[in-house]
Amino acid sequence: MSPGAPVRSLVLWFPDWPVTALEREAGAASGAEEDQVGERPGARTGAGQTGAGRSGAGRAGVGQAGAGQTGAGRAKPPVAVVERNLVVACSASARAEGVRRGQRRRDAQARCPGLTLVNADAARDHRAFAPIVSLIEEKAPGVQLVRPGLCALRARGPARYYGGEIEAARMLIGTLRDAGLDGVRVGIADGPFTAEQAARGGTSAGDPVFAVPAGGAAGFLAPLPVSVLDASALLGTGAAGAKEATDLVGLLARLGVQTLGGFAEMPDDRVRERFGERGVRLHALAAGLDSRPVQPRTPPPELEREVAFEPPLEIADQVAFAMRVTADDFVAGLGAVDLVCTELRVELVGDRGERSERVWLHPGSFDAAAVVDRVRWQLAEDVGAGDASGGGLRSGVTLVRISPEAVDAASHHAPALFGGGPEERVHHALSRVQAMLGHRGVLTPAIGGGRWLAERQVLVPWGDKDERDRKAGGSAGGLAAQRARPWPGSLPDPLPTTVFADPVPVDVRALGGELVDVDERGNVSAVPALFIESGRRRAIEAWAGPWPVVERGWDAARSRRAHRFQVVDADGAAWLLVCDGDAWTAEATYD
Repeated sequence: MSPGAPVRSLVLWFPDWPVTALEREAGAASGAEEDQVGERPGARTGAGQTGAGRSGAGRAGVGQAGAGQTGAGRAKPPVAVVERNLVVACSASARAEGVRRGQRRRDAQARCPGLTLVNADAARDHRAFAPIVSLIEEKAPGVQLVRPGLCALRARGPARYYGGEIEAARMLIGTLRDAGLDGVRVGIADGPFTAEQAARGGTSAGDPVFAVPAGGAAGFLAPLPVSVLDASALLGTGAAGAKEATDLVGLLARLGVQTLGGFAEMPDDRVRERFGERGVRLHALAAGLDSRPVQPRTPPPELEREVAFEPPLEIADQVAFAMRVTADDFVAGLGAVDLVCTELRVELVGDRGERSERVWLHPGSFDAAAVVDRVRWQLAEDVGAGDASGGGLRSGVTLVRISPEAVDAASHHAPALFGGGPEERVHHALSRVQAMLGHRGVLTPAIGGGRWLAERQVLVPWGDKDERDRKAGGSAGGLAAQRARPWPGSLPDPLPTTVFADPVPVDVRALGGELVDVDERGNVSAVPALFIESGRRRAIEAWAGPWPVVERGWDAARSRRAHRFQVVDADGAAWLLVCDGDAWTAEATYD
């Protein structure tokens, strides 16, 4: 084969992939809900985990979502994916009603009043297509991901292994059909561009494979309209190049050149003179001379590790000891690609099928010892904790899987030239103490949400980055999210500096000695003149309030109605007092 000659290429086209990705994600979500309903007592799963969230679960996500896509006998509602007010993909039922790609939103709704419109989401398309590419790579490595719903690979290797180009294509279609993907089209030709046109224009539902004979690319492309140059995803032009291709196609149409064959007949020197190097490239494509080879992607490294135990292990120390080599391999694997793990997911599977899953955080990055410690801590909290109310592992451990939930560049965590200073020494000392005492052996204070100052004081385990225990799941449990919630009756800034762990009982009295209280309308019975705290009488020089705090008004058993006061005594000290019914307490002081 001469240098620059087109290479036999195989292109897989997934029609209307944005709609397929939407259906697969919806199917995976409904399957996860069914799994949770049918889950055994005591089984626990991590927050936000989906079937395709990690490479290890991606295979299950392929088959699981596919069941939702190919449900026999169920009529699917018409769906269209729109971007910039134009339809970019639509379902078969919507197409039957007259909806087409490129239509305006209003025209599509006029054709199909029951049409469901969904905004385009490139992240969703990539997320759903990633496990599909991995599945194809298992059968035929060297896949080039063009965009979600379109990929290419060299035809020579699969053809030699499976006995021919057509046989290789049908094998891939069968594999994808088993994974729940129907309607995949395959084109085989000289060069990826011609193979894409073969997949798009030469296939049908009954015959999903079309092969252009070697050397026949020019004859196959000749009758195609020049608009395919603008629509092709394999040109890889970017935004500026796409605009150039659109302009060139429009100019060719105005010049009377309607087909690729007509464009290919134009002299090369005249094309270069009129359209430049970009035009020469498109001219070569129109003539079937696609010299650009397939550029296989580099598969992402497998970063997760797992250890299976047979027979199951009952003692936490045995599991932790067996995890040492795996933890070293896990950290070394991340280091090989210049990464460190800052959030670690640990999954435990019991002998009876119960699961425990949790994401652990680290103030810096995980080393092998820190990974083993997290496994040990999770075992200490979960193993044997299962009861009738659910939660925890109730049997021996058969599998431990560790995977990075979040990673960072290793250069950001490299030690400084002259050491890390006091911060690193403090971190090292606290981490060692925590390793000896357990996860909650070292706690740091943080501010949470709430109406009362005492409940806003939260003790967070060292290394959890101001997050509550995340095994309950979700970012909604984070302290920042709690602080952002509305808390009617909460105290605004500036907050007191000293908050009593247990409110201090006080008596607030008027000049005549009678006890001051607040009625249901929030009216003070008398002007506060003094209060007695720990047997000491303090004259009140200034006061402000009351400010009501009402909690759980709908629950008669747990409802609470109190009033806050700010007072300044004769010594100039400011106090925050609370009147709850007939009882007065000091909640905090302003230093």
